[in-house]
Amino acid sequence: MKLNIVKRNGKEMFAGGLDVPDDATTDDLKAVFAKAAKKHQTRQRFTLPIPAGADPKKVRGTPLDAGKSLSKDYGLKDGSVVVFKDLGPQVPYAVVFLAEYAGPMLCYLPFYFFRSAIYASTKKYPATAPMLQVQTLAMVFHTAHYLKRILETLFVHHFSHATMPIFNLYRNCAYYWGFAAIMSYFINHPAYTPVSETQMKVGFAVSALMQLGNLHCHVYQASLRKDGSKEYKEPKGGLFRFVTCANYCCEIYQWVGFNVATQSAMGWLFVACGAAQMMDWANAKHKRLKRLFPGFRRPFKLLPPFY
Repeated sequence: MKLNIVKRNGKEMFAGGLDVPDDATTDDLKAVFAKAAKKHQTRQRFTLPIPAGADPKKVRGTPLDAGKSLSKDYGLKDGSVVVFKDLGPQVPYAVVFLAEYAGPMLCYLPFYFFRSAIYASTKKYPATAPMLQVQTLAMVFHTAHYLKRILETLFVHHFSHATMPIFNLYRNCAYYWGFAAIMSYFINHPAYTPVSETQMKVGFAVSALMQLGNLHCHVYQASLRKDGSKEYKEPKGGLFRFVTCANYCCEIYQWVGFNVATQSAMGWLFVACGAAQMMDWANAKHKRLKRLFPGFRRPFKLLPPFY
């Protein structure tokens, strides 16, 4: 059958249509399109056109998922219209995660281990003064967090998509690396003023507990896709019984605990930016789960007892 492939502006890409087998899947379409348009499969996204008269800002075309039959699952036939979007240069998810999580350690640790050289010009506060307990614990917790993330990337996570736009690599690295450096600069500064011992212990205890909670969430999520499936499955176990995005919840509260213990303005800004982004993701995921699983309800979306 011949499919009429159009860009999002409605412009036809192939005169006479693109010829694909009658029993073609989305993967077959991508392979044929890659040869015809010289666009790698990772850059391709195909959707059905939105209904006539629908507002494109409110209604999105149904995506053609990998492995699905074009005719049986989407009703496509000779002459059907399919919309193409170029996703741009892509990079594997694992590469992005490894880069954005390795960088913060490389940015944070020099301020701790090479303190005398970095802060040599601060004559009022001698850089040779011994490190405070809270500074050492902050270094350990910060490093442990990103080591955990790297190990999860290598051995736990199952990605629903193989790649993401390469721009995300630069954006994510700038966020994680930049905040790690500026947080470390102030936390390890010779003029740093520690919080009380009680506040420090409470903060790091919360941080450690939430780290473990986050790990449990990720292991549980991975168990939902042991069969290699990339389809969405309703998370029902552990903290997911109460919070739609329990993994994000633990991530945010882990950094809240860290900042209670270290009392860094840049640390609070870091968690505020991260929480804002995760709130957006949580809203989108909550809507998606409600659409996919009728009757889906949770007491909280992201941050009990607030939201």
